[in-house]
Amino acid sequence: MGHNFLSDANTIQLLLLLYFSIATLSQHSSNFLTHPPYKFCSNTSLYEANSPFQNNLQTLMSYLASNASVSNQYHAYAGNDPDIVYAQYMCYNYIENCSACIYAASQDIMQLCPNNRNATVWEELCQLRFSNKNFIGQLDISGNILLANKETIENSGQYISVVNEKFSNLTKKAAFDPTQNMYATGKLALSDIDTLYTLGQCTTDLSSHDCNTCLQVAIQNISSCCYIGRGQRLLSQSCYFRFELYPFYEGTADSGETLTILKIVLGTCIPTVVLAFLTASCIIYFRRIRRKETDEEKSHLAFLQELRKSSGSTFAEGNKVSSEELPWMMDLSVIRAATDNFSVSNKLGQGGFGSVYKGILSDGSEVAVKRLSRSSEQGVKEFKTEVLLIMKLQHKNLVRLLGFCVEGEEKLLVYEFMPNSSLDVFLFDPTKRAELDWSSRIDIINGIAKGMLYLHEDSRLRIIHRDLKASNVLLDNEMNPKISDFGMARIFSSNEDEANTARIVGTYGYMAPEYAMEGLYSTKSDVFSFGVLLLEIISGRKKAGYHQSKCAPSLLAYAWQLWNEGNKTELIDPMLSDSCNADEFSRYMHIGLLCVQEDASDRPTMSSVVLMLQSQNSFLPQPERPAFVGRFMDNLEAAASNFSVNEMTLSDVGPR
Repeated sequence: MGHNFLSDANTIQLLLLLYFSIATLSQHSSNFLTHPPYKFCSNTSLYEANSPFQNNLQTLMSYLASNASVSNQYHAYAGNDPDIVYAQYMCYNYIENCSACIYAASQDIMQLCPNNRNATVWEELCQLRFSNKNFIGQLDISGNILLANKETIENSGQYISVVNEKFSNLTKKAAFDPTQNMYATGKLALSDIDTLYTLGQCTTDLSSHDCNTCLQVAIQNISSCCYIGRGQRLLSQSCYFRFELYPFYEGTADSGETLTILKIVLGTCIPTVVLAFLTASCIIYFRRIRRKETDEEKSHLAFLQELRKSSGSTFAEGNKVSSEELPWMMDLSVIRAATDNFSVSNKLGQGGFGSVYKGILSDGSEVAVKRLSRSSEQGVKEFKTEVLLIMKLQHKNLVRLLGFCVEGEEKLLVYEFMPNSSLDVFLFDPTKRAELDWSSRIDIINGIAKGMLYLHEDSRLRIIHRDLKASNVLLDNEMNPKISDFGMARIFSSNEDEANTARIVGTYGYMAPEYAMEGLYSTKSDVFSFGVLLLEIISGRKKAGYHQSKCAPSLLAYAWQLWNEGNKTELIDPMLSDSCNADEFSRYMHIGLLCVQEDASDRPTMSSVVLMLQSQNSFLPQPERPAFVGRFMDNLEAAASNFSVNEMTLSDVGPR
């Protein structure tokens, strides 16, 4: 079905009409005294522009906004005295999209409290606070803000006594019931038509006693107020409570609040809505084009042959072609000449889908040629995926595809040559590993992280690699890492978070548990693989090979054991004794353990990983148990025995 751009235009016009109508009506029917965001700014201490404090604050705001996609409450710090910044956010538990609220709060707090070292902002559905003083775990009821509904209620004295009684029970439930996690709601029928709905929530860093105190003070603040409305809310830096005569925490609202909320949302978001519609229209249009092209490419080999016929640029043996000018389509004769007819002496390694050869073009340029297996159907699929995918990707930490060839049964991929081979050749060789000092390993880890971030978030496509490991990271002549082998990669749409497959492909030990056991893969399964690789790089140990060891069955189990025992330095590669800082090593070990947590939702995104790697002073949450340390280990080893050899990535790679 074709896309109707006129329909989008009509929709936009209707939204604009709705906005202006609601804005007019809301002038007469709004029930709120003020509109969010609300602020508390302490002007007693200010920071200077472009100061270390401001840099730490901006780093921390970005980190919290990123983390809000996986957690409704969080606190962290960045920097050192006197420029240290502590921050905390809390989304109210009944909302679904915490990240959007915290992102807005992180923007508003910088504008509403410019240059303040201590500030708090409350949005409609969340609150955010930062300070140069450590407030984590400390009750703070200063700066409380009381908000009341404009519409008064009869018999307000009796009404308040009911609120006090009801909320007193609620505070105990929120504070002292461990299953509530500092959050509770309740309702009480006041009459045949009126029901009172109440909610209380504390920041989870408080003790139960302090949570109860904070909420009780909130009740006192309301009781002492001379103005009583149909609904009230108390904004505190340590807690939040609200009561209304409608179930506000169940996603409903009365007519007055509905109009107000619509006015606020449309008034601030209508430009974004218009832009989103225009962007969506363009996306749909180009997707239709791509879909049409894909339908015409029913046979991937026929598609590639057609490209070759239409290329108009074929090169016979002896033509002088530099690697920078190498066309996509290459003659088989050129590749045969470059590799000495795929001689054994030029063979660099053997993978699950074919062999890799070194080649030298007529101008002396070195290339790596991947020769896909003639008989493997999986190799054919990998070939199509790799060509169509890599030709769209450009990043300094991704290997560059220079050309390809399809002639007869030959399917060849030509890459830039990596003189230092793959990472595993250095990392797991006792002699060569000594060449990787701590600084080199940090650069390699950061380069891989940036390459993965590009695949997940910054490229034209959203790519899940599915086979990140040491042998798929190549090293150039300056030891810069380049991620390779995209044959098992998958493209995700913008609204897709995970996918499922019945056919598990990848490498045992690097595969996330949800992928290995259930076939579920996502960006978080790539994060798991990155975490395993990071621990390998800093320790110099392979992911497996511990089965005959008394210490632990795997590298993850061993790292987790040392972490819990407080013996983190025992994981340090002995060859790093002269170049590695113990505190820095502990931080990288910490990040690695965060990436390999058993629950995918607990793992950070690659954007958070990059931020944690670059900001040495930012706070890191405590990791939960890694996957495969406990119940997954036996099941996974049993399942691995059922995998087809052709569906597992096998690597025995030399320099390429």
